Amino acid sequence: MSKFKNEATDKLFEAILTLKSVEECYLFFEDACTIKEIQAISQRFDVACKMDAGNNYKEVIKDTGASSATISRVNKCINYGDGGYKIAIDRMKEEGKL
Repeated sequence: MSKFKNEATDKLFEAILTLKSVEECYLFFEDACTIKEIQAISQRFDVACKMDAGNNYKEVIKDTGASSATISRVNKCINYGDGGYKIAIDRMKEEGKL
């Protein structure tokens, strides 16, 4: 169970699940988030993908520009988190998007 689960967050996630294309995601997230927030989340997911692919910290820093603190945080989530990154990464692999 999520540490921040509540009705408003459920509604947000349900809204995200209604989006049908990358373009719709851009429209929604540009309204809902700052560019910096979108870039930070995007960078974390990119780091997770690269870590999942077996890249080491130095390679990930070089490829993503992420700080070692960001990479460490994402790595901790991958290894000890709830498996959210893994679900998304595995599904993208199944769909040939990674």
